Amino acid sequence: MPIRKATIYTPSPRGRSGSAGAGKALPSQPAGAPKADAPVAGNATAATPRAGPRRRLQALLWAGFGALVALAAMLAVTALQPQIRLITQAQIDAAVRHSLEKDPLPSRAMKAYSGVARSVVRVVGLMDENDDALERPDKMAMERSLGTGVVIKDDGTILTNLHVVWGAKRVRVTFANGHESEAQLVGAQPENDLAVLKANSLPDDLEPATMRSTGDLAPGDEVIAVGHPFGIGPSVSSGVVSGLGREFRAPEGQQALTNLIQFDAAANPGNSGGPLVTMDGFVVGIVTAILNPNEQRTFVGIGFAVPIENAAGAAGMAPF
Repeated sequence: MPIRKATIYTPSPRGRSGSAGAGKALPSQPAGAPKADAPVAGNATAATPRAGPRRRLQALLWAGFGALVALAAMLAVTALQPQIRLITQAQIDAAVRHSLEKDPLPSRAMKAYSGVARSVVRVVGLMDENDDALERPDKMAMERSLGTGVVIKDDGTILTNLHVVWGAKRVRVTFANGHESEAQLVGAQPENDLAVLKANSLPDDLEPATMRSTGDLAPGDEVIAVGHPFGIGPSVSSGVVSGLGREFRAPEGQQALTNLIQFDAAANPGNSGGPLVTMDGFVVGIVTAILNPNEQRTFVGIGFAVPIENAAGAAGMAPF
C-alpha cells in the first residue's frame, strides 16, 4: 500500500498579509532592516512634524542670503556710478558768460560778409588804353572810374553800375584773392544804372554770390554794404533798410531811378556797384547812389540800391 506523503506548501508572500515574510529578509533588503515605507518604531510620531519647519527655515536663510548679495551688488554699482549733480540756473548763466568771454561769437555783420567775401571785386574803368598803373591815385579822378562789382555766375559774370564803366576804354577787375583780369562789357540796363561784365580770366577759388528775392524785405531789416569806397577795400558797413520803392535822380542825371531800396549803411564813391547783403549772406541789391545835398560827395546817411530782381534781369537771369 503506497505511503502517502504529506504535501509540502511553500508559503507565498502574497498569500499572507504581513507575517509570512517577517522572519526572512528580502533579497534587496538587509536582514533585520525595517521596511522602506514603515516608520521606525518609537520615532514615527516625532520625525514627521519637525521636517516641514526645518525646510522652511533653510529656505528663509537662503532667501535672506540672496537678498544680501543683491543689495551688496546694487550698492557696489551705485558707488561706481558718478553722482548726479543738480545745476542751478545761476550756474548755467555763469558758464555761458564765461564761454562768451573766452570765445566771443562772431558779429552778425561779420557772418553776412563771409557769405559774399569771395564774390566782391574791385572795378576800374580806364580812360586811357595804355594805363596800367592801377595803384596811382593821382590819375584816378580824371582818367579812371573806380567802383565795385559782385560775381553772380561761376563763369565770371559780374554785376556793377553802368556809370562806373561808361565811356571807359578798358575795364579791369581785381578779385578777392588778388587775381586781376581784363573784363568786357556784355550787357547794360541804363534805366537801372546796371552793367554786366565778363572777366577774361578767373581765379581758382571763384565763388559767386547767392541772391535772394526782396519780396519779404522790410524797413528795419539789417543789411551790410560791401565795396571799395575811395579805393579802400573791401570795406564793410552795416545798417538797416530805411525804406522801399524809393525814387532818386542824380544832379547830373536825366532819368530818375525808381523802385530803389533805401538804406543807411555807410556808402561813398567807390561803393557803387557793390552788393547790399542781408544778415544771412544773400545779395538783395546793387548799391547805385548816395544822396548828396552838397558837392563834397560824402555819405550823409541815405543810400540807394537797385533791387536784385532788376539786376538779375539785366544779366539775363530768370526772376525769383
